[in-house]
Amino acid sequence: MAPPPTRQLVLAIVRLLQPVHGYDVRRELMSWGAEDWANIAPGSIYGALKTLEQDGLISVVDTSRDGHRPARTTYRVTDEGEKQYHSMLRDAWWDAKPAPHPLLAAVAQLPFSNHDDVLAALKARQHRLTSDILVAEREIERIQSGSGDPLHDTPFHVSAMHRLNIALAKAELAWAQDMVHRIKSGDQGVWSWEGPGNPPSSSAGPVP
Repeated sequence: MAPPPTRQLVLAIVRLLQPVHGYDVRRELMSWGAEDWANIAPGSIYGALKTLEQDGLISVVDTSRDGHRPARTTYRVTDEGEKQYHSMLRDAWWDAKPAPHPLLAAVAQLPFSNHDDVLAALKARQHRLTSDILVAEREIERIQSGSGDPLHDTPFHVSAMHRLNIALAKAELAWAQDMVHRIKSGDQGVWSWEGPGNPPSSSAGPVP
């Protein structure tokens, strides 16, 4: 099983920029857009640093204070951290189990769903996915126009993550478009299942 993304990525950034302050780890990950594609909350990065230190994967190089400002701690990766980093990286590459899609639970309850509400939700999903694709494409252009130097710009390889997200979004967009077509044409007949808790049968069938 692949390790949690926050732990893995924080260790990766410390390894990349060491010796490095926690603030710079946070700034680097945010410049990669990790809060979006890895669901990493900025505040969780400092917690991950503390846990990595407790586990012996990173160590404190120095702690300095500028006047009354909070102390700034510099970290580096330990020998054990280097070993664990490569192990986590390999696990992440080889973990082929897909993450459960949050929409699957709703699709499983399709026969009990309101006809018009499902159509409206699917159309809204299409608009959002189309917008997400455009944003990701612009982000790729921004990254490719930079230097690729992680000390100054977003590294070029981050574009590959956006390309994967674009491919996934396009697949979901095609699915949503197909579902709208099937529902409007009455092809699936999903609302023909009579039973307690089902929407009125008058909502089933082809939609003009």
